[in-house]
Amino acid sequence: MRDYTKFFIGGEWVTPEGAATLGVINPATEQPAGKISLGAPADVDAAVAAARAAFEPWSQTTKDERIAMLAKIADVYKSRMGDIAAAVTEEMGAPAWLAEGPQAMSALGHFLTAIEVMKEFEFEEARGAGRIIKEPIGVCGFITPWNWPVNQIAAKVAPALMTGCTIVHKPSEVAPFSAYILAEIFDAAGLPKGVYNLVNGDGPTVGAAIAAHPGIDMVSFTGSTRAGIEVAKNAAPTVKRVHQELGGKSPNIILEDADIEQAVAKSVSAVMANSGQSCNAPTRLIAPNAKMEAVIDAAAKTAAKWTPGAPADAKMGPVVSEAQWNKIEALIEKGVSEGAAIITGGLGKPEGLETGYYVRPTIFANVTNDMTIAREEIFGPVLCIIGYDTEEEAVKIANDTDYGLAGYVHSGDIEHARSVASKIRAGYISINGAQIDFSLPFGGYKMSGNGREFGKHAFDEFLEVKSVVGYSPAA
Repeated sequence: MRDYTKFFIGGEWVTPEGAATLGVINPATEQPAGKISLGAPADVDAAVAAARAAFEPWSQTTKDERIAMLAKIADVYKSRMGDIAAAVTEEMGAPAWLAEGPQAMSALGHFLTAIEVMKEFEFEEARGAGRIIKEPIGVCGFITPWNWPVNQIAAKVAPALMTGCTIVHKPSEVAPFSAYILAEIFDAAGLPKGVYNLVNGDGPTVGAAIAAHPGIDMVSFTGSTRAGIEVAKNAAPTVKRVHQELGGKSPNIILEDADIEQAVAKSVSAVMANSGQSCNAPTRLIAPNAKMEAVIDAAAKTAAKWTPGAPADAKMGPVVSEAQWNKIEALIEKGVSEGAAIITGGLGKPEGLETGYYVRPTIFANVTNDMTIAREEIFGPVLCIIGYDTEEEAVKIANDTDYGLAGYVHSGDIEHARSVASKIRAGYISINGAQIDFSLPFGGYKMSGNGREFGKHAFDEFLEVKSVVGYSPAA
């Protein structure tokens, strides 16, 4: 049992103001795996005070000093990747291959990418007789989710540190273990006191206090669109910058000239990985009606390979919680009631997996884009197949959504794929199953959020822009 009941504030592990604790459930066993404290607004006040005190000295450090600091963090992180992977498996049920690979490796990727960006990043530029100067925005409040826990933390922390900001962070109370280990890593690497502060708690209490706090200059939130709206409302009275990476219902257009079997296999696997708990998962597969029989056959064959089971050796683990399991099951039931046809999977836990929040990999055919399962983010291993007759219709279906986080195109002709990709209204497009690139900006259109993470574009989220006129009168 992990006892993570202290908070990391001002470089020390401190006893929180609030006395309440919360048990953290292992979703594979449905048993308690540890406990955390639930913070109070007073804990946020203490963390903000520490971050404000640290801001001036940290913001004045040089590029080389910050690079050296993040390189040290990356080195310590490497030595504890096994601990990170074990924590991710325990807190959210990620199978070993996923926890040790993409989940744990993602944070290291963000650290190393930010170092490379920093080496070339210019904080000042001459413009005529004036000068444009980019300065750190100040104290940043981070509220991060449970589905890719260390990825989402590192995607925010790395650029914030490189731009000279300080941090107050609330990880998800559902999956807080890996964040605690990250705080230990920052401490062991010698990050100055107060630059990073961790306060556990729930969204309505600690999350709301961070968003509303007058001592926080910017809040960055990753999570559901519903919760993102609340963050923006709470932040509005202080007119702070709000960055949001929110939900998605990403379209995946398979064009008629694609290799159907290969394209569908990649598409189904992209949904089933992480038990469907990825905001950018291509959950609406938009396929040609003329080839629908081959599409459905390939989808069913691929889904059969994603067998749920105990995280130690399975390809797919459980979903994160009982609440999440209930939500997914209700939406599967809704799909059936609205007339969609289940090709594989369906309601109930997989045979032999009565304990644990396991969901059967589920594929729906005969889906129309007005059905609930095509409109709402299910956040589970559930794929909707929607047919089209013309390419124009496929693009129209793709864009007929409240979301715009990601989009996918499969084609045997790269120019054809590029043409269709240019018509999808989303912030991140993958062609022919290309994997994510941490040097490219990531973020969404419409109700999928605002601002961008990853690479150089992430730096700008944490900077204010100052113009100095008359800086070089001779010019």
